[in-house]
Amino acid sequence: MTTAVPSDARRRALLRTARDVADDLAADAIARDQAGEPPADETARLREAGLPAALTPPRSGRGTDWRTGCAVIREVSAADGSIGEVLARHYAHTWSGRFYATDQQAADLEEESARGQWLWTGAVHPPAPHEDAGPPDLTLRPRATGHVLEGRRPVDTVVATADQILVDAVCAATGDVLVVRIPPGARGVHVEPARGRLGQRVAGAGEAVFDRVAVAPGQVLGRRPRDEESAAPFTALAEPALRLALCHVGLGIAEGALGETRDLSRSGRAHRLPGEDPDLFLAYGELASAAQTATAVADRATEVMAQALDAGARLDAEEAAAVAALVATAETVTSKAALHITARVLEFADAPGLDRFWRNARVLTSQRPAAHRLRSIGEHYLNGSHRAMAGTFR
Repeated sequence: MTTAVPSDARRRALLRTARDVADDLAADAIARDQAGEPPADETARLREAGLPAALTPPRSGRGTDWRTGCAVIREVSAADGSIGEVLARHYAHTWSGRFYATDQQAADLEEESARGQWLWTGAVHPPAPHEDAGPPDLTLRPRATGHVLEGRRPVDTVVATADQILVDAVCAATGDVLVVRIPPGARGVHVEPARGRLGQRVAGAGEAVFDRVAVAPGQVLGRRPRDEESAAPFTALAEPALRLALCHVGLGIAEGALGETRDLSRSGRAHRLPGEDPDLFLAYGELASAAQTATAVADRATEVMAQALDAGARLDAEEAAAVAALVATAETVTSKAALHITARVLEFADAPGLDRFWRNARVLTSQRPAAHRLRSIGEHYLNGSHRAMAGTFR
């Protein structure tokens, strides 16, 4: 008889694996960033370590709880923000079966994903206000054996090397928005890699082009609400969960920049040496405090998100809105801290590759304007309306 491994032992083992992977990635991070090639070798390292299978939703003896998953993402991100983002988007997308499919479909999909070491990526649009809905970029046309997918969609990570690309598309016959998974190697799928990115160069971003791609019924996870008002509370967690996972990428980048600069100061290779320089102590104190403050906010949001994911269908709209508000707050605070820390450390040392942290943080945080989030947070705080948070992550 096989003895079940205690969950705390699994957590410790997974975090040790994450540290080993991070150490491995850190050894050639600068060279890989400069090359800017798609992460074929990096994804092979992740699979060899078993991380794609481990970073799936928890279920009876396998998978990883939300708190531990985010800790793994942050650990890897400190060494390589690009690969941290790969893991963050992978982990968030592996929850999609629970957000959109039936319980049995989700269980079967997670089992198959873990068994096959699938690496996930994708770009699922959150529900938008009805008046903001424009023409779809992806269309599904029914046929006797399923659907045909047509269109193109930008994808932020491993668009050429993932095992599954998750997208939403509008059914031309019914108007329903369906969430589907597509293997990148399927017939009719073409990939246009993004070249010359400012940062996150090794994330494998690009555009997926779907030219009459056959979609079998088993590849359809379920319906995505067309607008924010009709989203079920638990389904509404899909985008905040992704954004929170990316917060941990930003935190990891900030911590990696601060730690690398501290090592340069200690080794005497910085502009200003530690010695007895009170201004240097003040500067490091400011940056360490900024990192710890952002960590505290993100950890609080992570705990609340974990509780909401555990609640499942019992979650109500007000609770989901409170989670979204806290995630939006964490995203605002961590984005500001990551940009500030990664820019400021450049004043301390002129070391090759140190600028990659700022470039990575800049690309990661540039997708969502802070003012939009802050208005939604303020409206939720003032009026207590769950609708105030529904469009925060568009």
